[in-house]
Amino acid sequence: MQPTFFINHGGGPCFFLDPGPMRDSWSALEHYLRGFMSRLREKPSAIVVVSGHWAERMPSVNAGAAPPLLYDYFGFPPHTYDLTWPAPGAPSLAGRIRAGLAEMGIASGTETRRGFDHGVFVPFKVMMPEAELPVVQVSMQRDFDPAFHLALGRALAKLRREGVLIVGSGQSYHNMSRFFGRGPDRGAEAFDAWLRDIVTDPNGRDAALTHWASAPGARDAHPHEDHLLPLMVAAGAATGEPGVVDFHGHALGKPISGFRFG
Repeated sequence: MQPTFFINHGGGPCFFLDPGPMRDSWSALEHYLRGFMSRLREKPSAIVVVSGHWAERMPSVNAGAAPPLLYDYFGFPPHTYDLTWPAPGAPSLAGRIRAGLAEMGIASGTETRRGFDHGVFVPFKVMMPEAELPVVQVSMQRDFDPAFHLALGRALAKLRREGVLIVGSGQSYHNMSRFFGRGPDRGAEAFDAWLRDIVTDPNGRDAALTHWASAPGARDAHPHEDHLLPLMVAAGAATGEPGVVDFHGHALGKPISGFRFG
């Protein structure tokens, strides 16, 4: 029975920049990600990941056998557009995911040509550089309804019994207009503290996450919730199970936290 995780995936290809202030700001997260797989009790049979960079009208499942990479970032050095990470897809697992969603009354689509976006390949190239496990990416639903994404996680939960690792990849803080601002962001700190508190309450967590926008500093940290919704999927896939803060630090002066459930 694998746990589930919400990870921060950093800014663009931050872990593969040349040494300097930008890469240094993400060094604690890079160190955490580098040891991620070694801390798992058992090696996963496959990985299902939901990234803050893919949303469709309904959840879509990438059923490609060998997805390419989607360099969906801009303005970075040329070498960051030559990164490779040849993780295989898993068409049969993708089919089982869609069948499981249908059993729970969730309509879904399929995708066979889209590549892994940088919310997948950038952190996982650090976590699993050999790209040895099959990976299936599932999109968010474009309405970004937190209750729906918790339910999406619950529909994926049974895969954990097959040794499948479920990972939400986003950012616990994602206010791009303030990321490079100087000085503390009290709203960001308040929201991060709220998140770290509610993840440890398995009984009240889903209700709190459903109403996340009323939390202290919520819209300071997330003017748009695309990078927060992967947390709902990871938490929903472990509804009623314990949650812990698996990572806490700062990047570019802002708080970021990652979580493990189950």
